[in-house]
Amino acid sequence: MGVEAHATNERVTGRRWTVRLDPVGRGRADVRVSCSRPACAAQVLPSAAAGRTAAIGHLKAHLRAGPAPRPSAQCACRAEECHTHIRPAGPRERPVPWRCGGAVVLAVVTDREGRWWQVMECCSRCAAAHPTAKVVATAPAAEAPARSDGFRADAAASATPGGTAPPGHTRTPGGPAVTTPTFSAAGPHFSHSATATAAGTAVPQQASAPPSAPRSDPRAAPRSARQPRRRPPRGRIAQRLVPHDLRPVALRDELTELGELFRAYQARTEPDLAMLADLHARKAEAFHAWAEATADTGLRLDARRAEQAAATARLQHLHRIGQAPDGEGPAVARLLTAPAQWNHARSVLAHVAETAPLPGAEARLLVVMVTLRTAQAGVGNLVGQDIKGLPLSDPEQLVGQLVESGWLGISGTVEELIASRPENPTRITVPSLTPDEDDPGPFTFGRKLRPKLSGWAQRVVGEKKLRKGKTEADVRLLALALATASDGEGRLGPGGEGIGVDTLSSWCAVVPGDLPALVDRLTAADWLAEADVTGTLLTGRLTERVLPLGCPLT
Repeated sequence: MGVEAHATNERVTGRRWTVRLDPVGRGRADVRVSCSRPACAAQVLPSAAAGRTAAIGHLKAHLRAGPAPRPSAQCACRAEECHTHIRPAGPRERPVPWRCGGAVVLAVVTDREGRWWQVMECCSRCAAAHPTAKVVATAPAAEAPARSDGFRADAAASATPGGTAPPGHTRTPGGPAVTTPTFSAAGPHFSHSATATAAGTAVPQQASAPPSAPRSDPRAAPRSARQPRRRPPRGRIAQRLVPHDLRPVALRDELTELGELFRAYQARTEPDLAMLADLHARKAEAFHAWAEATADTGLRLDARRAEQAAATARLQHLHRIGQAPDGEGPAVARLLTAPAQWNHARSVLAHVAETAPLPGAEARLLVVMVTLRTAQAGVGNLVGQDIKGLPLSDPEQLVGQLVESGWLGISGTVEELIASRPENPTRITVPSLTPDEDDPGPFTFGRKLRPKLSGWAQRVVGEKKLRKGKTEADVRLLALALATASDGEGRLGPGGEGIGVDTLSSWCAVVPGDLPALVDRLTAADWLAEADVTGTLLTGRLTERVLPLGCPLT
């Protein structure tokens, strides 16, 4: 018996394993997916999007194949001394020493960049303390050990004259008394006494006991037949229980509602910093009132922390949408600062997509840059470095083809243009952009804006990491398109809903099947984050590093 009791009290540490997504090497697009479980071999995938899909699928396979969380498992987070984020138990909360609080759950914790996923078998309080945790399974409540009614029945039978079993039990020949189950309105339970447990149900009584009259006093009814008193569910916010007797009632309801709103926000798939800032501001106000009502210093400190969290979330929101806090300069110092300038940049790219004289990504990139040099009057200057700085396989041949097609005119030969220097530029003309009395030209912006647009395009196409990565013309065309098709927070498409794959592939002069490879190149160059290419849409966002180059959708 002692050995069995000791084995029952031993607790097994909760399971924990991690699936990671790591680059194979510096400057390479392929990634490695690894799992901390010893039986899992690492996989190498060609792109970050494919690696992320494989990692999530591997994690789901483990969750489907593995057992459910165990009610008696020791919290894996508590096993690593997680006391820094767990509030001590209150006078009414007495958690067992191997668990922090709540039911045992399987929680998946991940980082915001999607580089690793960790599964923990922990208590629900630890899962709630991790901001990115998602509970995928909850252990059922542990059942209480059955009472040893059989031993009591044996003792009663041995004490009865003649070895007769007490009521509610039967004795087998040569064996102990067997308990007979009785049932109540509250549900089945076992008892060693024969009592009436349900109204209207006849239960055998002792032979010597006279039949009793019906009881009219409800207080004399059996305990199991009484309706249990149900209290309304208690609100919970920031690992604190909202007291039922908290007054005023409006404060109690506000705290309960805030707790539900915070839990709903944690379940969102996309962050909303403006909403989060409003929730923290409401929490700070409610906690200040709670502290005044209860004179609790801890609540007053929590209110101050909520105020700081609200200010931080609001500032992050302004930075993402490109607006300035009150009394400060612009949050994102963009090269093009006004919505009218952003619309003019989009009009130039749309014009080139419709009127490009030659096929291919290299020809389209050169046409974009020349168009921005001559957009105002159809004339401009070029030097050899303007051409040689672009990722063109044969610049002289491409310029010669544009001249032969009649789209471009130069004062001199192609060789002289390639060899020209800033002190002696070459004069160029684009007849389709030259205005006249009947046709003012395709663009409506003035002389001062044209060099700004040209400088913006040079900064995007010649961005440092795109140059060091030796990206081709189609990758840089995609960078131009995404810079003009994102919102103030950098999310792609109107409202962050994404951009059509056919539209992007047509602009980059590639087939739709080649677009995922271009997206991976931009992701490796730290241009894109959370990028995902489906059959019809490209979703994701620009990284904060390149937000100044963006032209937000209005």
